[in-house]
Amino acid sequence: MPLTATAAVRMEGLTRRFGTLVAVDHLTLSVPPGSILGLLGPNGAGKSTTIKMLTTLLPPTSGSAEVAGFDVTRRPREVRRRIGYVPQVLSADGALTGYENLLIFAKIYGVPASERRRRIEEALAFMGLAEAGGTLVRNYSGGMIRRLEIAQSMLHRPAVLFLDEPTVGLDPVARRAVWEHVRELRDRLGTTIVMTTHYMEEADELCDVVAIMHLGKVAAVGTPGELKAAVGPQATLDEVFVHYTGSSIETGGTFRDAVRTRRTARRLG
Repeated sequence: MPLTATAAVRMEGLTRRFGTLVAVDHLTLSVPPGSILGLLGPNGAGKSTTIKMLTTLLPPTSGSAEVAGFDVTRRPREVRRRIGYVPQVLSADGALTGYENLLIFAKIYGVPASERRRRIEEALAFMGLAEAGGTLVRNYSGGMIRRLEIAQSMLHRPAVLFLDEPTVGLDPVARRAVWEHVRELRDRLGTTIVMTTHYMEEADELCDVVAIMHLGKVAAVGTPGELKAAVGPQATLDEVFVHYTGSSIETGGTFRDAVRTRRTARRLG
């Protein structure tokens, strides 16, 4: 996607090397405010490395990126104040109630003490968890946990929200419930969302724009409809994925990827 004058996220020539390995190779993309960008690609394509650079967890080797108007290298504190991040691994504490989890995050994010209760109650209600705020998280379903984690990430009202495999391990009903709340974040609050997913249906359903990554580069970018039309009149997003990444690419990942995914699924189940 070409760079635009107004963008919630901008990447220009963004590159990350690990020794001789080029994990992300001159990535140039922009994400308009209030939209959802889906990063798709096989494991090892560079999606997670891109997210880590955009969330200031990993410095770029070269190139530049801005999130919410701030350079990720020069102004990392300002970036972190304006983003939310929901990792794939479990981030909620099962030994605490939903309310207590949110209270901890409110303190971490620096929400003023006078506003914490109101913001927590609003976040619980927004994510459909008002009745479960006083319940221990260990008794939540997988979908409820994911919604709680999104609520945690939204307490400080970030301009940009990063979601890493937000529905991994969830059953179809819970997955669709999370989709509804992600859409609501965009539509009601105007939140810009950057997400990774291996579910083509999820990308097709949620994303305004999809960038397919392969070997560290963007192989294709456009709306789901545009990408499908470019491949064939009846093409699915699964077929678009295969077209741009190659059917021989292994999308299951390494042993570590499999262990992580199964561990997350078990915790959410």
